[in-house]
Amino acid sequence: MINKTMNLRLKSTYFAAVATALILPSMVLAAPSSNSPFQDAQTMVNDVGQKANISTQQDLPTIVGSIINVLLGFLGLLLLVYMLYAGFLWMTAGGDTKKVDTATAIIRNSIIGLLIIVAAFAISNFVLGSLINVTQT
Repeated sequence: MINKTMNLRLKSTYFAAVATALILPSMVLAAPSSNSPFQDAQTMVNDVGQKANISTQQDLPTIVGSIINVLLGFLGLLLLVYMLYAGFLWMTAGGDTKKVDTATAIIRNSIIGLLIIVAAFAISNFVLGSLINVTQT
């Protein structure tokens, strides 16, 4: 009986949390505005950029380079988590050779992935830098 009550209570709490997470953003975005939120954000960015003497107008290669750098940074962070997971597996293996072999394989694969990401970063910086230099002259 207690188990069913707790299960029902957990389900209702979960439902309330999900409903709140889905309903509240729509209530916040329901504010009347003459522009879209993206246009308002761009206006605020331009205002701040003008006050700080920073150019907020960027060309396409700069935007693409920023997106690529963010994606490669995210992949690097993902590989760091993967490497920490492998280290945790190795430390908790307790002498089990199968777990140690799995951990070393994960470490080896994450190092190879890190080398690929660094190479992709170097290539993309070179290509986008060349594109910017060509378009500015």
